[in-house]
Amino acid sequence: MSEAFNEMYDGGALRAPYRALETWRRTMPAELRALKQTEAEALFRRFGITFAVYGEGGDPDRLMPFDMFPRVFTATEWRRLERGIKQRARALNAFLADIYDRGEIVRAGRIPAGIVYCNEAYEIAVAGHRPPLGVYSHIVGIDIVRTGPEEFYVLEDNCRTPSGVSYMLENREIMMRMFPQLFQEMRIAPVDGYARLLKRTLASAAPSKCAGDPCIVVLTPGPYNSAYYEHSFLADLMGVELVEGQDLFVEGDFVWMRTTEGPQKVDVIYRRIDDAFLDPLCFRPDSALGVPGLMNVYRSGGVSICSAPGAGVADDKAVYVFVPEMIRFYLGEEPLLSNVPTWRCSEPDDLAYVLAHLDELVVKEVHGSGGYGMLIGPKADAATREAFAARLRESPANYIAQPTLALSSCPTFVDEGVAPRHVDLRPFCLVGETVELVPGGLTRVALTEGSLVVNSSQGGGVKDTWVIAE
Repeated sequence: MSEAFNEMYDGGALRAPYRALETWRRTMPAELRALKQTEAEALFRRFGITFAVYGEGGDPDRLMPFDMFPRVFTATEWRRLERGIKQRARALNAFLADIYDRGEIVRAGRIPAGIVYCNEAYEIAVAGHRPPLGVYSHIVGIDIVRTGPEEFYVLEDNCRTPSGVSYMLENREIMMRMFPQLFQEMRIAPVDGYARLLKRTLASAAPSKCAGDPCIVVLTPGPYNSAYYEHSFLADLMGVELVEGQDLFVEGDFVWMRTTEGPQKVDVIYRRIDDAFLDPLCFRPDSALGVPGLMNVYRSGGVSICSAPGAGVADDKAVYVFVPEMIRFYLGEEPLLSNVPTWRCSEPDDLAYVLAHLDELVVKEVHGSGGYGMLIGPKADAATREAFAARLRESPANYIAQPTLALSSCPTFVDEGVAPRHVDLRPFCLVGETVELVPGGLTRVALTEGSLVVNSSQGGGVKDTWVIAE
């Protein structure tokens, strides 16, 4: 693996977007930095910004590790990313609309039928149903990595219920509170319009039977969910109700919300629970999180669900390989953002290559997330690689492999001062009547020296993402 690109220093020279931050870093005494870090943690605690790690003893809720050194993009860099992200979100939605209808991309032989129709995320219950505007994935989180000044790659797509936008917003709020002078000196594009854009996107998905302004709710599994803070945070920002399944019921052709003033009809559900738990009459019969009869109302046009049931096919890692082909097929364009080169272990030649080069590759479960179920070959010992090889031989279709990219690094405050740490980026693209995203995203940082795993559940943290306004 080659040396990582340092986003602050290019060949040792300070890059333009970081010039003001270099002065800020150099003139900040160590004791002030420690004080500000304590202040940031106190704000996170006061705001209740936590996440959960399941399977651990004691209280699973913990503060999200926050690094005060922001990551900076120029306006030119952001315009390129924005165009590529929007292109990808349009193509993914066109793919979902197609595979739940005529499946033209499969008929044309551009993607294997088995990857689509045998995918565990494909929901036959919504085949033939066209949601409003033909949009299935209303909030698309695109994970992007950088390897050089001009080299950006899409690592994966998140089309179901991508999380982390609350950290993007709160990171900015905390930085503005702690370092207001930086925002006076630098022209940083704002991200605080996200909630307004999200509400507008959800309203645009109102079903055909909706009369007047739609009633929007956020459906959460409840306070024990790892992202519950985000669910309540977004509901509060949008000024809509946060509900659990028990707060909703089906009567007639509609979904109703129980309120102290009697039932209120619900038009749009921003769901933050998995497909399997949405409706026990349609999916898992043992689900206590969903709403019995919800899918009947959805299919009859009485309520909209955002993102739509079945959207998960588009963020499967085996499907990811074919997104560039989707862009060409549906949009007639060349991809603006490249995929990471990927081997599909379901293909015998690809599997043979992966098994022969396990010490060089990252291997991932096609349905995996959160950094679990993966092998980072160069970091693993021989015994671990051999055990993983056995799993590959047993279930090759469950895995894909990618080269170990030299993820870019960004200056990060550590105990010894400032040091480079690897980062990725998750912008949040909203798809409704228009395709929009705020200038910024969630930058995740691998706080452990040398680590490439940025997930919070695996020891990663977050930092604010700045786009220099023109």
